[in-house]
Amino acid sequence: MYLAHFNLREPPFSIAPDPAFLYLSARHQEALGHLLYGTGQYGGFVQLTGEVGTGKTTIVRTLLAQKLDQVDVATIHNPRQNELEFVQSICDELGVAYDQPATSIKALVDALNAHLLATHAAGRRTVLIIDEAQNLDPAVLEQVRLLTNLETDKEKLLRIMLIGQPELIELLARPELRQLASRITARYHLTPLTAQETSQYIVHRLRVAGGAADLFTAAAMRRVHRHARGVPRQINILCDRALLGAYARGLRTVGAEIVERAAAEALGVQRPASRWRGRFARLRRPGVRWIEGTLALAALIVAAVLLRQMLDGQPHPPAVTGATAAAAQPAPATDAKTPADGAAKAAAAPAADAAQPADGAALDADLGALRASAEPLPQLMERLIGLWDPGLTIPSGENVCAALAQRHLECYKGSGDWNELSALNRPAILTLNPTPAQVQYVLLRGLDGAHAVLDTPRGPLRYGLDQLDALWNGEFLLLWRKPIAAARIGPGSRGADVLWLRKTLAQIAGDAPDPSPSPVYDSALRAALLQFQSAHGLAADGIAGKQTLLVLSNLRSDPGTPNLSLATK
Repeated sequence: MYLAHFNLREPPFSIAPDPAFLYLSARHQEALGHLLYGTGQYGGFVQLTGEVGTGKTTIVRTLLAQKLDQVDVATIHNPRQNELEFVQSICDELGVAYDQPATSIKALVDALNAHLLATHAAGRRTVLIIDEAQNLDPAVLEQVRLLTNLETDKEKLLRIMLIGQPELIELLARPELRQLASRITARYHLTPLTAQETSQYIVHRLRVAGGAADLFTAAAMRRVHRHARGVPRQINILCDRALLGAYARGLRTVGAEIVERAAAEALGVQRPASRWRGRFARLRRPGVRWIEGTLALAALIVAAVLLRQMLDGQPHPPAVTGATAAAAQPAPATDAKTPADGAAKAAAAPAADAAQPADGAALDADLGALRASAEPLPQLMERLIGLWDPGLTIPSGENVCAALAQRHLECYKGSGDWNELSALNRPAILTLNPTPAQVQYVLLRGLDGAHAVLDTPRGPLRYGLDQLDALWNGEFLLLWRKPIAAARIGPGSRGADVLWLRKTLAQIAGDAPDPSPSPVYDSALRAALLQFQSAHGLAADGIAGKQTLLVLSNLRSDPGTPNLSLATK
């Protein structure tokens, strides 16, 4: 309907898994690499998981579109089968001859084994791909394990790939399936796109469809990421509806307001109250947009360079001194608010800032105070470090995050929402976009559920989360203290780190300590870790990586660890 209006050759945001539109983020490239590994000479048993709509099926189709030399592929799309039907489907996919009607699993497996031996002798490899594998019956999964026994003295005859939702991880963690789980040689969990990748994804699909890269404004793409949470399928649904909405209004570009309407109609997202939309719209009125863009362009370039230097390994120009940062902290205000539930006091703020603005002029004045408090990123990073260690000094010329890691502090850069920041409970540097062309960084020092306190040179400023929602693009950077030496704990791990994880999970679950805990990562520890990850909204992959360790460290914080429920110091 809208193709001619936007000069598009085809719909850019179809939810069909078309490999021609595949956007390979770093995670999608790695996922595809795992599948390609599974088709190789030494490939064995591969597991790929991800939430609904993250692109698993598209990656599989991209794999099948590759010119896989000397590879035969059988794909099972319907996992709702019994053992006999399952093996029969594999034989049908591979063209294996067997007696009809099939009444014996043994006869089918014998015929399949003979076929696999013949193709192996001819120098060919056979791959079995099982989609939606979380729906497999445990009895069928046991049959999958038995099929892995088809082998020669040197390699497996059947390479197997299990593709499924996170429930597959939980399914394979069952004690009765431990033999199957132990045979998986490569695992990968596909996570959603970041805010930057969401923008790149939208532009990529528009270009493939023949459209203009700037059809969606930067603000609109940020809103898409916020509502779709980086899930490609949700992005497609939302962008398609936004294009239809823009077409219906005769618009040539999609702005943030159109995306908000599309989110309400397609995803059921509740739109913000109109009074806020009207007030924020005044900050972006067309008469001043070109002036804002011109004045902010230099600041945008400088900020981007500084952030790249800080996070991607480039030297940091000035020395960063934690003591200087601590000395620069503003004195706490005397009218800090106390949440009604009796929790710890939120960060202090002037009384005038604590109240919701009564009209548009008051709101403009509040946001004006925020813009006037803009600070260079290195200075904010210096203050953030000072919250953790006032005496810590990073020598000039060193990369900040690399230097902090040597001092047992880790940088964590993520993309999320207020709920995620509240769960992580650590002071953080937020990335704001006061205008589409402007970037500003602020230090978040407190959260009390409905308000945020920003630590600025002018003192603590308190804002409603709905106010900051229009400015914050979801990106944040925080520090945390890693509780173990290793970067991750997973299959193959052993020693003191495993003992720490086992003890910590038992304490959190309220279980009695094991009098003789095993120092080896085993199925019991994996099950406990999966339960913890699921309970805390983490990717349930059975691996204690950076995000899992961060949440664990948050639940067992040492005294003096800065968090978002403390008053500003």
